[in-house]
Amino acid sequence: FNEVSIRDIAREAGISHASIYRYFSDQQSLFVEAFIRGAREISKTMEHLIDKSKKPDIAKISDAFISYLMDNDQYFRMMTHFMLDGSLSAEKIEKLNAAERRIFDQFDRLFKKLKKPEPVRLLSHAFFAALNGVLITFRNYPGRTTKAVRRHMLNIAGVIAGSFSADRPTAK
Repeated sequence: FNEVSIRDIAREAGISHASIYRYFSDQQSLFVEAFIRGAREISKTMEHLIDKSKKPDIAKISDAFISYLMDNDQYFRMMTHFMLDGSLSAEKIEKLNAAERRIFDQFDRLFKKLKKPEPVRLLSHAFFAALNGVLITFRNYPGRTTKAVRRHMLNIAGVIAGSFSADRPTAK
């Protein structure tokens, strides 16, 4: 992200760089808006999966989350970049936090429907971190085909989902 320029982005999009500046004050503003769009998409997907049944299938939701991040690598890269970089303005950080809270809110809804004890936010954070850790750890698994890596990550996500669906006490 630090190496790409607005001119590079404009060239890839087939527009002039001035057109980008008409809507975004700087490169980070553009990236933040792209992140927000991705967060909205994954939140809608999870919302649909949670709403369609009385007892949501946590494995399907973890699969959807992992699959979205695998299929939208740029979104995943933006997410990890923003989480690790820490050089955004307070206004941009608040926008990112609001987008991320939408994802956490869906995980909260999931755990409430699964009748997990309150507060569920800590559980949502742990679930989010565990699923993201799968991608961070295995997305470039050496010596494996893309298909094998995907299958492996979805299998691990299934293990995580199983551990989060088990009737265990939550941390205090």
